[in-house]
Amino acid sequence: MKLAARLIVLLMALLAAPNWSQAGREHPERWYQQIWCKEHGGQEEKGLPGGTRCDCLTDSHVIEFDFGDKWYEAVGQSLYYSLKTEKRAGIVLILETEKDKKFWERLNSTIERFNLPIDVWSIRGILSGPIGRDMANR
Repeated sequence: MKLAARLIVLLMALLAAPNWSQAGREHPERWYQQIWCKEHGGQEEKGLPGGTRCDCLTDSHVIEFDFGDKWYEAVGQSLYYSLKTEKRAGIVLILETEKDKKFWERLNSTIERFNLPIDVWSIRGILSGPIGRDMANR
């Protein structure tokens, strides 16, 4: 097969493949983001100075969404977005299974141990309610 034909086949295979970062998830992160942000009167995918984008911007908070197993990434991003917007940092942690509770506990214990200025909310798989307690306005 010629090189051009191989490249076309490879490109088609890549386009047809699922988004690997979302593999095994009930819904993509954006699905949760759209619902939560709308319910809280926020702006989705708001551009920030320096070319970054926050997941949701409300009157009081700049919010980062992440799945439970990526809780540690959300900490740094939310603090950076807070720096850029001068709004309170927030994280919505997506917990799709009971096993994800450990990530909620890790996030909250880190925030509490280092007294980080971050408010957090949890969202469960099919929006069936929070796991643990919401920590907004602590």
